[in-house]
Amino acid sequence: MLELQVGVAKVGKYATPESGDTLEMIERPHGGFSFVLADGQGSGRGAKTLSNLVTTRAISMLKDGARDGAVARAVHDYLYAYRHGQVSATLNILSVDLTARSVLVSRNNPCPFYVIDDQGLTMYNEPSTPIGLYPMTKPLITQVELRPYVYVIVFTDGILHAGRRYSEGIDLENYLGNFNVREGRSAQEVTLSLIH
Repeated sequence: MLELQVGVAKVGKYATPESGDTLEMIERPHGGFSFVLADGQGSGRGAKTLSNLVTTRAISMLKDGARDGAVARAVHDYLYAYRHGQVSATLNILSVDLTARSVLVSRNNPCPFYVIDDQGLTMYNEPSTPIGLYPMTKPLITQVELRPYVYVIVFTDGILHAGRRYSEGIDLENYLGNFNVREGRSAQEVTLSLIH
């Protein structure tokens, strides 16, 4: 029997009361779960409103059974038409399909995502464009086999930019490359270790 764990952490941005990041989760109508992570352009209330708009649109379509790639394209088309190509947002949709025993990651985000398993660390860093700016934007879609001791790590640019102002950026690849999946750390422990 497989156990699915999800870890989430959010850290405030310096001198900004609200973050532009939003995460939503839904149980799929035919089984499995989807997680939608969006980061609105800018900061503060406007960025938060934008990311809420994006995640609400995506969750609504996922709830109706739409496929992830189609959802990412439709949300992009909506944002592009609604804001006339003047505003962008990053979008990640991660879906766990228990029947197909796979994790599907749809990415419209310049930030990479990582998979850690018994074979080590794999970084998925193909060029990807945020939604909302260009007419024909498509998501990059990656399928990962669902099996024991697999960690999928998805994040917004806050992780990549953390500490750069003080020349103390996170060497994420090095940190995750030394991670032993057999230690049995919970998803929340791993998540919190990234932000501390």
